[in-house]
Amino acid sequence: MNNESAVFGGGCFWCTEAIFQRLKGVVSVEPGYSGGHASNPTYEQVSGGNTGHVESIKIDFDPGQISFEILLNVFFATHDPTQKNQQGHDIGPQYQSTVFYMDEKQEHAVREFIKKLDTDGTFGRPVATEIKAFEKFYPAESYHRNYYNDNQGMPYCQVVINPKLEKLRSRFADLLN
Repeated sequence: MNNESAVFGGGCFWCTEAIFQRLKGVVSVEPGYSGGHASNPTYEQVSGGNTGHVESIKIDFDPGQISFEILLNVFFATHDPTQKNQQGHDIGPQYQSTVFYMDEKQEHAVREFIKKLDTDGTFGRPVATEIKAFEKFYPAESYHRNYYNDNQGMPYCQVVINPKLEKLRSRFADLLN
């Protein structure tokens, strides 16, 4: 079976990269920028909040080992999808929770998933995750790649990423490498 791709924006891409790198069936995870109007944006441009891009990750996965729906479940469980243009202390449109769907099947899956979350009252507030058609993904600069794995001793990793990874381990242990 051929690999498929998913692109998620869930706040800082250092966090989302670290989470999805640990899942069985995920072939690769690359941090970058998606959804904006500027070509080949830099981190500094995206951080300014004026390019329309969202800090994102591009996940290549083997659908024979992990489904898009399971990726959605992990995505929504490991960030706050009810915040508009913010994740924790990261504030701005570049941190908007977003799913960039690749095809109609993914679009339908994410719309149904969010509808169920809202109907069930899972978060106690409506989901603010945006759903957008995938257009282009720009890889982040090399120093952003594999950030957590290369910088685990950094305060941001210890204070922000480690609790997310602990949540991942406690809720999704059966999905981990």
